[in-house]
Amino acid sequence: MSTAVDRYPPFGLHVVAGPLELRGLTDDLLVELCDVAEAGIHDPGTMPFYFPWSTAPVGELGRNTAAYHWGKRSTFSPDDFCLDLAVLLDGRVIGAQGVAAKNFPVTRTGETGSWLGREFQGRGLGTEMRRAFCELLFDHLGFEEITSAAFLDNPASLGVSRKVGYRPTAVNRIKRQDRLALQQGLVLAPEDLVRGDVPIDVTGAAAVRAFIGFDAA
Repeated sequence: MSTAVDRYPPFGLHVVAGPLELRGLTDDLLVELCDVAEAGIHDPGTMPFYFPWSTAPVGELGRNTAAYHWGKRSTFSPDDFCLDLAVLLDGRVIGAQGVAAKNFPVTRTGETGSWLGREFQGRGLGTEMRRAFCELLFDHLGFEEITSAAFLDNPASLGVSRKVGYRPTAVNRIKRQDRLALQQGLVLAPEDLVRGDVPIDVTGAAAVRAFIGFDAA
């Protein structure tokens, strides 16, 4: 009999980086992730996201978060996918880390995005989980370039990107909550990646490589 991992290989992806783990976002982990989101991600007076999904009321925010990830699973293909992983610290879900890619078998690039529950911020965890994730993408999943972006009024995110090795590109003028916001583009090449002190341990990557069209190229 087939398993959930057979049907959706990202469920079986598992990265260990010291006390941090990145795991395929199963429904059980998704429930925990929704709870973390509803406990708070950022100060109400700030908005780090292009789309202000994090401002929804408690209850609605959890449902929206679950529906978003279910929707991305249902449309996953090598030509248009979001690979999202739960981030765990000592076995507890603390946030999410993902990459969005289009036409991956040809472009070999994708844009990373992440968030941490507010109570886990300011401890260097954002940097370490991004480093581990970028190592996964470059060393195990066939990526040749990784991009990202952050608003200029989000120095914490920009600081994480700088520590991981991303280089700045263009600054774009973005409409955010009906006002102008300046967004810094970022790009990371394999040779620029600042790796973590602890080598990562990865399981489940081979099936995901095939799922995103890397082995078929």
